[in-house]
This record gives sequence, structure tokens and C-alpha cells, in this order.
Amino acid sequence: MITGIGLVNTAYQLGKTLSVQPYDLALNAGVAGSFDPKILRGSVLEVISEQYGDLGVEEADGNFTDMFELKLIDGTKKPFSQGKLLNNKPLNIKNIKTCRGLTVQKVHGTTASIEATKAKYAADIETMEGAAFFQTCLTEGVAFAQLRAISNFVEPRNRENWLMDEAIKNLNQTLIEIFDKK
Repeated sequence: MITGIGLVNTAYQLGKTLSVQPYDLALNAGVAGSFDPKILRGSVLEVISEQYGDLGVEEADGNFTDMFELKLIDGTKKPFSQGKLLNNKPLNIKNIKTCRGLTVQKVHGTTASIEATKAKYAADIETMEGAAFFQTCLTEGVAFAQLRAISNFVEPRNRENWLMDEAIKNLNQTLIEIFDKK
């Protein structure tokens, strides 16, 4: 299944697919931006936690208050754990490091927004689908895993620094290796 970009497409396509028949494992694979310069572009990671990074309100002073801080959603009730969505049964694939994801609808493109986000959330990478995937699988009780290849650093927008082709190639190779072992 190809969900398309973003939370809504992912939630819709995944919900529709899971309603047809049971699955042993749902696997989300895609690209991501890295907040951490030590995570090299092109590397493939397994995401073990996700959280929403821009669901809330922008205050008059420019600060961001998320849905948990607003008490619109109880971050201690399932499927959340302290406001995060956790995969407690990761694949633990040899030579693939784990990371923490942050899901946004608008990727960051200015130094100010990047620094504010890094200060607020302990995330390693930024995606546009991960939290919807985690929340749907956790709510439905479906085993799941998310693999992301790093195409770029989260930095002031500069597409010339992106390594999209390399990230996709490495992700595809990793997926082939995983499925060949099964």
C-alpha cells in the first residue's frame, strides 16, 4: 500500500486496509529529515517512538503549545505514553540504529523554528506520516515497525543538500534484505 504524503492520507489508507483483513505486521517505510548531524544522510533507521510536533496552537508571543499541554488530549491514556506513541516491540534489525520521530504537517525551514522544535521535543528525525501510522497500529492492536532513510538534515530549507536518491536506494536495499531473511 502506498499511503501518500501526510497524516490524513496515512490514517485513511491504513485504516481502510486494516479493516479488510487481519495482518501480522504493518511496516511503514519512507524518507525523513534528521535533526541530528551525527545521523548521516542515506542511513536507514528504525523509529521506536513518535509524537506530533505541530498539533496545537501558536500563541500570541510566537511560542507553540501542543495538544497535551492544552489538555485537549490526555497524553497518559492509550495509545499515548507521556504524549508519545511507542513501539515496544521493534524489529531490532542488526546494524540498524533506532531513533525517535517527530511528525509534522509542515517541515521546518528556518533556524528559529528548528531550534524551537529541538528545544521542545527530544526527536532525532522529522517525518510527515509516522505518528499517524503509530497511532493507528497501536489503536488497532497491529504489530508494526517504521523504517526511515535520511534524505536530508533539518536545516534552513536547501534542497541542494538532499540525498533523496541515495536514501531511497538504501531503504529499498534494506527492505529487500529484511524480506529475503523471512
